[in-house]
Amino acid sequence: MIIGQIRDGIVLDHITAGRGMDIYNILHLGELDCTVAMIKNAESEKKGKKDIIKIGQVIDINFDVLGYIDPGITVNIIRDGKLVKREHLTLPERVTDIIRCKNPRCITTTEQELKHVFRLANREKQIYRCIYCDSEAPGSGNR
Repeated sequence: MIIGQIRDGIVLDHITAGRGMDIYNILHLGELDCTVAMIKNAESEKKGKKDIIKIGQVIDINFDVLGYIDPGITVNIIRDGKLVKREHLTLPERVTDIIRCKNPRCITTTEQELKHVFRLANREKQIYRCIYCDSEAPGSGNR
């Protein structure tokens, strides 16, 4: 399979196999008016299999969202056919408005304008906790 080279754009590499469509949907890539290539289950020396997404223009991406969804993603920014920036993503220390607190007694339940902010409580287990009520984030540790 041949996927053309990108002149200006972004390559999301080292996505955990099977997670590419989640990222595609979360970033609303289907709404873009440019070429977007999704490669599923590509061979990888490090991971065995991986997904790759190529975006045919440079767009604004929240790296914290990507790091939260799938730590280990590599973001490559391409301009004029050359790699100008490479970011290896890890779990962010804080995430804002990516996940919502499910504790009915949390202040974010009654104060709707408050941002939902979570801090990384345990990097190894990938557990996030609400900064207001200390509740564990839904899905923490199960990614």
